Amino acid sequence: MPRKANAAFMKPLKLTADLEAVVGNGPMPRSQVVKKLWAYIKKNDLQDSKNRRNINADAKLKIVFGGKGTVDMFEMTKLVSKHLS
Repeated sequence: MPRKANAAFMKPLKLTADLEAVVGNGPMPRSQVVKKLWAYIKKNDLQDSKNRRNINADAKLKIVFGGKGTVDMFEMTKLVSKHLS
């Protein structure tokens, strides 16, 4: 029996204006937000070269990350969730 996608996981969420500046206009599911966020990070070469788990924030991401200049990828998802409703 094929597994059914979790409807709550795919539910489009509202994004704050700060997050929309990075990933584009919402609403969109959390999975899509994370995918676009990683595309932005890779496009702008923001992943730390020595420790690949760390993200070095530019001006736009620093606002989303609550003013932090560097966050690890696990902390990033926690900080981004504050911009979803």
